[in-house]
Amino acid sequence: MKEAENQRKISANLRENEKYLRSRLEKCSDILIRSMRLGEKQKVDCLMVYIEVAVSNMMLDDSAIGKMINHFWEISPEQIQEFIKNNSLGIADVKKLTDMNEALAAMLAGNAVFFIDGYDRAMKISSKGYPSMGVMEAESEKVLRGSREGFSDSVKSNSALVRKRLRDTRLKVEEYYTGVRTHTLTQVLYMEDLVHEELLEQVKERLGRFRIDGILDSGMLEQLTEDVWYSPFPQYQTTQRPDRAVQEILNGKVVILCDNSPEALILPGNFNSFMESSEDWYHRFEMASFLRTLRYLAVIMATVLPGLYLAVIRFHTQILPSALILSLAQAREGVPFSSVTELIFLELSFELIREAGVRVPGTLGNAIGIVGGLVIGQAAVEANLVSPIVVMIVALTALGSMTVPNEEFAAAFRLLKYVFLILGGYLGIYGIVLGVYLTIAHLAGLSSFGVPYLVPFIKKDPHEEKGEGIWRAPLRMRWRRPLYAREEQRIRLKRKEPLS
Repeated sequence: MKEAENQRKISANLRENEKYLRSRLEKCSDILIRSMRLGEKQKVDCLMVYIEVAVSNMMLDDSAIGKMINHFWEISPEQIQEFIKNNSLGIADVKKLTDMNEALAAMLAGNAVFFIDGYDRAMKISSKGYPSMGVMEAESEKVLRGSREGFSDSVKSNSALVRKRLRDTRLKVEEYYTGVRTHTLTQVLYMEDLVHEELLEQVKERLGRFRIDGILDSGMLEQLTEDVWYSPFPQYQTTQRPDRAVQEILNGKVVILCDNSPEALILPGNFNSFMESSEDWYHRFEMASFLRTLRYLAVIMATVLPGLYLAVIRFHTQILPSALILSLAQAREGVPFSSVTELIFLELSFELIREAGVRVPGTLGNAIGIVGGLVIGQAAVEANLVSPIVVMIVALTALGSMTVPNEEFAAAFRLLKYVFLILGGYLGIYGIVLGVYLTIAHLAGLSSFGVPYLVPFIKKDPHEEKGEGIWRAPLRMRWRRPLYAREEQRIRLKRKEPLS
């Protein structure tokens, strides 16, 4: 009975429609139901349903809805229905609805819905929609060169930012609604002639695989649809930058945009793509290659350095020069804790400072991070709770993790750091080697939508061009797309023949 009620058709009797709407929208004070009489001598009863904030100034002359209603004041009832059936005013984005569920969904999406007596259809008329923050700078992906625009909370604005950079009708934007109660709009963007059909079908299948109350951010989509849910390494690349999303679409990847989220999901994801920055394409290849190499060294340092320090000072002191051994021993003199406890204590203290700096608003957060690190580190050394060398180790580890362009990817190494710390502290170099082996084995076994996680280091295509890994080839030599694109569309750069 309840299912039949939800599938109720729109009636030609306006009073029945109004009664049903008022029963469904009872105690919804933010939703307005406005009755009006239009046509010559005001003979036709009409109804407009809309959210007060999402649809404003609807009676003004310069709005599409206002022009339609003003026109209806002067024509006969028969002409009104004829105009509605044919959309003679040419109002943009008008859709005829036959079901009350569709009408309510359209209204809750921020549109106005128009009913007229004697006509068994409703008209969905787009308006300005819900308020949003608008286009802002991408905070988490700062660059020195390139666009400053970042995604906003509005999925429509985000797809428009992509379309602004990729003005090709082969760019397809498919819409889906996820969440039984939230009906969150999700968009799938791809280049029709570049993307593999198998990848596209797999993405659509996974989006329709689950049933959940609501999707409030793209991170929830990511967790529900990824291959290996228990891995700390993300299998979706995330970005707040439209130019980065366009770069990956041109490589044959798929981008997912979720309403109310400024983060776009890029798939398939792989290790190397997380280590790339948008400006790697804008800098000269020498500098871009140097910065990529620096990032890889920083990741190794952020993961292995604390464990390697413990392994050396606890088990393998013979590999260090005598002067350095004496210096380390003197620095640790008087420290009451073991080296493992000392390092874990300082690492957790820094994580606490980092989290506090993120939660405190504005520039005060940055100040707390800097001052807190200096004060706590200096106070701990002077109180003889930790040695100065450990403060230096923790600082270098933190700097290494901050150089990773993707914060979610860096978080995986921040967790992995504690595993290496324990292995190095209690098993020495053998523990470090074991940790490296297990980490590489796990990464080698990961895949994202059928693509190995360690591409391009694991070569899947023998014809793949060089310069896709740590070294970035000159732009004029990047003439082939990666393996994500179809084989017949791999060529992306051609040199024009010189004029004779």
